[in-house]
Amino acid sequence: MNTELARFNMIEQQIRPWEVLDQSVLSLLATLRREDFVPPAMRALAFVDTTVPLVAGDPGGPCMLEPKVEARLLQELQVQRHEKVLEIGTGSGFMAALLAHRAQQVYTLECRPALARMARESLHRNGVLNVQVLDVDAPQGAQGLPAEAPFDAIVLSGSVAEVPRHLLEQLKAGGRLAAIVGDEPVMRARLYTRVGAAAWSATDLFDTVAPRLEGFAEPSRFTF
Repeated sequence: MNTELARFNMIEQQIRPWEVLDQSVLSLLATLRREDFVPPAMRALAFVDTTVPLVAGDPGGPCMLEPKVEARLLQELQVQRHEKVLEIGTGSGFMAALLAHRAQQVYTLECRPALARMARESLHRNGVLNVQVLDVDAPQGAQGLPAEAPFDAIVLSGSVAEVPRHLLEQLKAGGRLAAIVGDEPVMRARLYTRVGAAAWSATDLFDTVAPRLEGFAEPSRFTF
């Protein structure tokens, strides 16, 4: 495979048409080696417009989101060089690496030790030094990281039925949280912004579908 041609085509045919026009984001995607964060058995899917499973035999489990989804979330978060960022759901570590190139410090939470180890190795191999990968159990990860709050930006690298208020409360004033919210077959990527001590705005970005993050409560549904 011509890796650089595949990377170019990913950007031009998948990412740019998805309204990702921030040149700094496009330049980062052109230089950060996505293929280094893909499990070896899935390497052929590194630049394909699809989710990439991260655990063999668990197709509905953790995955890398589609390149265009990662890129669009990164663009919408507008992370700045002085900011502190939290990611919930490390997965392969690629989203953490993207965030790290734009932020001062990134904390990322992962409930599967094998994935946390893989992410650390990939980040180190790519010279990404301002990411702290934290092993947590799934319910603990869903609580965020209050000890390091408040954050300038938070990203949930998977879907949730709804964003818990306690995560929104870990944002600074003006802080942003990006998440994929809802239930199949229609979920929406949504950007929350803290606009006051107890007030947040929300903007729907695009429709998509993503695997559930582990540890987040599902709302009760009563049938009669």
